[in-house]
Amino acid sequence: MKYRRVFNSGASYFFTVVTAKRQPLFNNDKAVNLFSDALRHVMESHPFTQDAFVIMPDHIHCVWSLPEGDTDYAMRWKLIKSWFKKQAALVGINTECLEPHHWEHCLEDDRDYQSHLEYIHYNPVKHGLSESALEWPHSSFRQYVALGVYQHNWGSGKLVLPDTVGSE
Repeated sequence: MKYRRVFNSGASYFFTVVTAKRQPLFNNDKAVNLFSDALRHVMESHPFTQDAFVIMPDHIHCVWSLPEGDTDYAMRWKLIKSWFKKQAALVGINTECLEPHHWEHCLEDDRDYQSHLEYIHYNPVKHGLSESALEWPHSSFRQYVALGVYQHNWGSGKLVLPDTVGSE
């Protein structure tokens, strides 16, 4: 079966990027900070909005919204990974650390968007890495709490999401 990408101008997308062989690449602040720097670097020349994110030890989930008239998220991922690999090599991080591909899902409506934000913010709890979304340091959850979208204790218990969310 051939994988077909969806390119919708100005759309919002959910992405998953996995480390090679599920290595725990992002279990240290140096790699997390370097990846964040790569995002900022690419955003300067190819703008987009990162609406939500979580950086887990062996994968990343995020939601991006592209500018109207723009569909090229693939080029952005290529630039981010390339910049990250070059900088990682300079500081002694394995340069073959990220899988060359990514998975994406074009978010269909407000409900789909909200479900994916919840999936992202709940991911550390789902994987047993924290007791609540607030405890996980590498996430946009605190920003959403500050905006009043979530309460501090959100994600402390069992969260049930549609089976299709996160399986893209």
